[in-house]
Amino acid sequence: MSAPSAIPSPAQRLAMRERPSTPIVGRQRWSDLLFLHWKVEANAVQATLPPGLFADTFEGAAYLGIVPFFMERVRPAWLPPLPWVSWFLELNVRTYVHDADGQPGVWFYSLDCNQPVAVAIARRFFHLPYFHARMSAKRRAGAIRYQCQRRGETSEPWRYEWRPGAHAAPAVPDTLEFFLTERYVLFSSDREDQLHGGRVHHAPYRIHTPVVSGFSTGPAHLGGFELKGDPVSLLGAESVDVSIFPLKRITRARITVASVPIFP
Repeated sequence: MSAPSAIPSPAQRLAMRERPSTPIVGRQRWSDLLFLHWKVEANAVQATLPPGLFADTFEGAAYLGIVPFFMERVRPAWLPPLPWVSWFLELNVRTYVHDADGQPGVWFYSLDCNQPVAVAIARRFFHLPYFHARMSAKRRAGAIRYQCQRRGETSEPWRYEWRPGAHAAPAVPDTLEFFLTERYVLFSSDREDQLHGGRVHHAPYRIHTPVVSGFSTGPAHLGGFELKGDPVSLLGAESVDVSIFPLKRITRARITVASVPIFP
């Protein structure tokens, strides 16, 4: 494998917070996010990536994250949110990557979801590994109890329980918290190994330190990673309103805008 031509600079990472100039194609809100992260070998991550992507690292280490959260008000930019369609749950397994131009982003190993329409659209048009799942979540006395069982799996459901922390604030640049949460590009790859990238924009997460009383590494195990011990990073984030921009097809020579929007 050839070496990447560039790695993200601190200025480039910070610049990703800027809003793209192209028209938006979708809107949604991400609420009550929980970020659980484990340190993993960069070479192990690199072995799973398609051509054109490179494991992104912080002080030499790659990271694998499990992120349960609430998807709300999901819709195309020109429509209002719809009851029973625009509100659902999502749990993703992710790592952090950059392309050959040094553009940092997220690579997903799986995205479990209890909204069949969202699963179908994401699989068909955006080449994302969405899975149907039975999911539930309750907010009670300040705590969140979250449960997920992927369709076809007979093991115990994955359970997450946490209480949001206080004193939420944006992540400081050049910190691990910034590296793990400040991501505004998702990458995906189709069956022909054609690489795609999509931008999102939202106000910087206001992150906090949650009190986590239960978690599962089950979704990472299904993705081929054996995570041991407690997460090395536990972060939560308050709700953000998100603008979605067109999906782009990434080639060696240039990036061209694809003909389909990227939602949800």
